[in-house]
Amino acid sequence: MKYAYYPGCSLHSTGKEFDSSLKAVCNAMDIDLVEINKWVCCGSTAAHNVSRLMATALPMANLMLLQDMNLNEVIVPCAECFSKFKIAQHNVKTDKKLKREVIKAIHNDCNEDAKIIHPLSIFSEEPLLSTIPTLVKRDLSGLKVACYYGCLLTRPPEVTEFDIAEYPVTMDNVLRAAGISTVDWSHKTICCGASFALSKPDIVVNLSHNIIEDAKSAGADAIAVACPMCHANLDTRQDDMEKKFGTHPQMPILYFTQLMGYSFDISPAILMLNKHLTDAESLFEQISQHV
Repeated sequence: MKYAYYPGCSLHSTGKEFDSSLKAVCNAMDIDLVEINKWVCCGSTAAHNVSRLMATALPMANLMLLQDMNLNEVIVPCAECFSKFKIAQHNVKTDKKLKREVIKAIHNDCNEDAKIIHPLSIFSEEPLLSTIPTLVKRDLSGLKVACYYGCLLTRPPEVTEFDIAEYPVTMDNVLRAAGISTVDWSHKTICCGASFALSKPDIVVNLSHNIIEDAKSAGADAIAVACPMCHANLDTRQDDMEKKFGTHPQMPILYFTQLMGYSFDISPAILMLNKHLTDAESLFEQISQHV
């Protein structure tokens, strides 16, 4: 299986562990990821706030590059990038005037039929879902994980076309296939504060604290994420939570690919488990054993 790969800015910087663990997991599953040559930023929240044309043209410029690769399916792991790609594609399909402006801006036609895929989608479908248990080498059945999808993967549902917006289960199914127990909880898609991290950090501390507390109440030992922004807010704000609420949550926040990779017995160094501020390595040492 071969796909174009768009890492986006975060997976080459603050979310390197997502990039490294995803590549390792895909390699184990015989998935060939070919990074788009000379990709550009998707625009993220900044372009979205400034210009609808810019927010649409940047993702479409990347999709146009797929034509040079003879590929028309692209894996986009970052939830923010995934959202912006899907929204841009939706915009050019439904707004003819905007499409003409985008074509003029990127000096090329829009590749509006490209298939934008989140890795959870292909992992949760056959034949890959049945492949996952065959690769498990570490027993993580003693670990209980709260799967956190955040705002962007499932909304708006008519655009992202990803799972059930109100109560998604795709990540749960993937991790369960890897032998990991997942919990039922109410904050699967509640906002963590997103890009308010710098402008209004108090909001992020409050919202992220609520998410972690709900996961703990459900019996979770860790939270699995698919978004670098969600990871940053939930992982790095726990010291601030201690200052505000009196206790440190001590809740490990991990990318779902790190959990899959550890169950596959991929090296913790490749999974970059030591990169997080909240300790995750000791959690694995306590509950994992080789199959």
